[in-house]
Amino acid sequence: MTETNAGDRADFYRRMADFNLAPLWEVMQSLISETPASACEAAIWHYDAVRPYVLESGPIISAKEAIRRVLVLENPGLRGSSRITTSLYAGLQLILPGEIAPAHRHSQSALRFIVEGNGAYTAVDGERTIMSEGDFVVTPNWAWHDHGNESDEPMVWLDGLDIPIVQLFDAGFAEDYKDDVYPTNRPTGDSSARYGAGLMPDGYAHKGAASPIFNYPYARTRDALETMRRLEEWDSCHGLKMRYVNPANGDFAMPTIGTFMQLLPAGFDAEPYRSSDATVFSVVEGRGHVDIGGQRFDWQPRDIFIVPSWQSYRLTTDDDAVLFSFSDRPVQLKLGLWREHRGAD
Repeated sequence: MTETNAGDRADFYRRMADFNLAPLWEVMQSLISETPASACEAAIWHYDAVRPYVLESGPIISAKEAIRRVLVLENPGLRGSSRITTSLYAGLQLILPGEIAPAHRHSQSALRFIVEGNGAYTAVDGERTIMSEGDFVVTPNWAWHDHGNESDEPMVWLDGLDIPIVQLFDAGFAEDYKDDVYPTNRPTGDSSARYGAGLMPDGYAHKGAASPIFNYPYARTRDALETMRRLEEWDSCHGLKMRYVNPANGDFAMPTIGTFMQLLPAGFDAEPYRSSDATVFSVVEGRGHVDIGGQRFDWQPRDIFIVPSWQSYRLTTDDDAVLFSFSDRPVQLKLGLWREHRGAD
């Protein structure tokens, strides 16, 4: 390019800008890259290190005043955006004994994965479920929900929401309920009895895209994994990995967030794996480490780590390990975008 030509182009760009026009060729490579290009970084939150801050937030602000007393897990490459991946939000929520997090509803879908404590409840559209460590709880979008802790110990869980996805479409709405607690209108365990025992009410027509079951107890999940391990059918990348499903249609339990639980035997050394869905992992049991794009992160129970999109990773265990994980895979699958690669590059 000649100096004169460069000046002509600059003048051309400047003049067209007044008409809200811009040249595609100047940004083409950043808009359409050969492989995923994300600012999201591999990271880990060691629970032993962050737990003191979670508990310290209790005396600083009440659950009612905060609406949701949560410490956001911000990806170090996405600081200031309240995101753990490009498309997902995550945080650690604290409910102290005797507290209630007031009822509200919103366009965003939410998951709760119980990290510490037993006995608190979450209520969805008038049905309570008592939560225990390792339980996976669904809050469908636009469902009234409140949380309360009637136990004698603090409860901490991992929140995962599709906030950035909803923001992308400018489709977010929210509403507070007139009282702190939405009226109870169904007995505890009603949804599990209706839909979680391989049965469903005759003539049932499910409304909404989320699972009609909203608590997937860890005890049941763990028993299933332990029974299945008897055949030693280990996947070379994932061990024994299962996904939570909507019993009404066999799809993911949530329309925008895929959730999984996997069992890895002691001494497991996985083959490398990568996929286009950036994934958040929460360690339930066991110790080990993960190599992500050449970085090593050692993990133990209650730690949380993130694998960015299309970064190769491999899991190694010191003893039997169980990992919960979630990602935006359902959205990518529905749009025909999801890819995976097994083995070394």
